[in-house]
Amino acid sequence: MSLTTIDFSQLDLRQGERLLDLGCGEGRHAITAYLEGEVQVVGVDLSLQDLGTASARFAEFENPDLVNRSLGFINGSGLRLPFADASFDKVICAEVLEHVPDYNGMLSEIRRVLKPGGLLAVSVPRWFPEWLCWQFSDAYHEVEGGHVRIFKAGWLKECIQRKGLHCFNRHFAHGLHSPYWWLRCLFWDRGEDTWPVRMYHKMLVWDLMNKPRITRVLERLLNPLIGKSLVMYFVRSNA
Repeated sequence: MSLTTIDFSQLDLRQGERLLDLGCGEGRHAITAYLEGEVQVVGVDLSLQDLGTASARFAEFENPDLVNRSLGFINGSGLRLPFADASFDKVICAEVLEHVPDYNGMLSEIRRVLKPGGLLAVSVPRWFPEWLCWQFSDAYHEVEGGHVRIFKAGWLKECIQRKGLHCFNRHFAHGLHSPYWWLRCLFWDRGEDTWPVRMYHKMLVWDLMNKPRITRVLERLLNPLIGKSLVMYFVRSNA
């Protein structure tokens, strides 16, 4: 399974719940949710290509012996979700808001479809590692579908809390990945085959496949300092 950003222990998945993975991309969090709990998962994304990849990946993990769970993918916009009010117990929105010009409208839609008392997990690129990427390369964030803003933690938290959700936890993730993106941006014009970029990527793949203790410890030490992603967890008020 691909690298995930959300800590599923924070979501307290319960049998029969519905979970929305908004901006599911190639399905890493949606498929993980299917494997983690007896829940009904829906992944929504604008990209038909990514949804095709997600469906193909899910075929490798779908198991009829895993009861009381399902996963389906829908092509749609996060600004006009095709779901009734208060129809999901949990919502994941991972590495999406930084791409969306009207992120406030998407947050309103998330709040609308989330049940009172439901949980939301949000992740965005952390301000400082992302700011460095922007300094090293304009092309990094000017590509089609690229990042349109850099969020500061306090700003994003306030935006979401104004929607009637309360933040109950936060952490940083992927400390090992920040140096990769700095290298990638420094050598952007030369491409991914540049030796430093290629070698660092090779190490990341090795880490993902083998999960050695040394890199697990190193990541825990790096996350508070240079973690690539900011991850926050919210509960919707009952109002």
